[in-house]
Amino acid sequence: MDNNRKTAYQTLLDVESKKAYSNIALNHKIAVNKPGNPALVRELVYGVLERKITLDYYIDQLLKEGIDSLKSPEINILRMGIYQLGYMDSVPEYAAINESVELAKKYCKGRAGLVNGVLREYQNKKIYLTLPARDEDEIRYLSVKYSYAPWIIELWMKYYDKAFVEKLLDAGNETPPMTIRANWLKIRKDDLKKVLNERGFEAVDGKICQNALNVKGSKLLESEMYSYGLFTPQDESSMLVSEKIGVKQGDLVMDVCAAPGGKTTAIAERMNNTGRIIASDIYRRKLDIVDKEAKRLGITNIETRSWDATRVDSTMVKKADRVLVDAPCSGLGVIRRKPEIKYKEYTNEMMLLPKKQQDILSASSSYVKPGGTLVYSTCTINPEENEKVVEEFLKRNREFQRVERTLLLPNINGTDGFFICVMKREALLD
Repeated sequence: MDNNRKTAYQTLLDVESKKAYSNIALNHKIAVNKPGNPALVRELVYGVLERKITLDYYIDQLLKEGIDSLKSPEINILRMGIYQLGYMDSVPEYAAINESVELAKKYCKGRAGLVNGVLREYQNKKIYLTLPARDEDEIRYLSVKYSYAPWIIELWMKYYDKAFVEKLLDAGNETPPMTIRANWLKIRKDDLKKVLNERGFEAVDGKICQNALNVKGSKLLESEMYSYGLFTPQDESSMLVSEKIGVKQGDLVMDVCAAPGGKTTAIAERMNNTGRIIASDIYRRKLDIVDKEAKRLGITNIETRSWDATRVDSTMVKKADRVLVDAPCSGLGVIRRKPEIKYKEYTNEMMLLPKKQQDILSASSSYVKPGGTLVYSTCTINPEENEKVVEEFLKRNREFQRVERTLLLPNINGTDGFFICVMKREALLD
């Protein structure tokens, strides 16, 4: 059995059955199984996750009893097989079918014949398979074509025109670049770019942030350069937050939803490791990641603590120069990196997110000193979690004024979707 496909299959099963995050599950399985072609594994996993609704739609058409007659193991094997046959020109059709059958023999005994039959049926009929009729149900058509939960499409249709929404859906299925942030405490960006290119990587400047590089090449995160803390993987949209907050050396900064620490460490680097950053999160185990990253990067000005961001710490009222609220959100801006987000159900918890965000922003604003800066950011492009939260906050807190608002979109900016709002607290009168 091919170890690459076995690794991809096990990852997909963990994402589906254990609700694991795709990036974490994938990295774990690659580390354990040590497949010969990690790039193929990643393409299979992310490709299947990105096209899951589309693949299931085809499987349902090819099965007399329908897809509901199958269990998770055979569904995932069929998804992998059809993805290879329909979307991966580099994979010979015989290899896609044969390796899928071998997986079935191992993981769903007695179903290898079914897997073989469905894949051969797809091979013969794929050019005749059609999507739902667009003129009958546009939401269903877009859901199947781009593989998104219908509620996400309906949400975006409320705020954008149809052509824009389709471009947004398409952009969410693109493979994002590997973007890194140079650690100014240890190396200049131009020097890092030179070293990367000398070692066989292809590094070019980012488009938005001054210390961003887009890098092509394998095993970058296994290099000594990463171990030595010369850079951190981070999308430019996320990097931009640390620029917009406008820190100065010696500042007191509070990052109230800090884990896993990408923005926290970026702010520390911009402060040249001076001043004080209080990085809090409700879960201590997540803060351990922040501590570990700070150590790797050579950062010593970050203090981590477990704290519920909806509560006010009375000892810190009006003491911070800058406060960052990178609020928990629906994550609809990072679908390129975590395609499983496309299949989230619209639950009561999702509906209550704006209230939670409002509570966190309100509590955290009390830490901002007169004349200080408050930044609210999310990795979603849902206006109900972005503009509406800020508008409601400013309505209730007249001493704060909006300075700048930024919305990044995958189909426009080529980054993850991100919202950043910079606000200032009124200075005291002399």
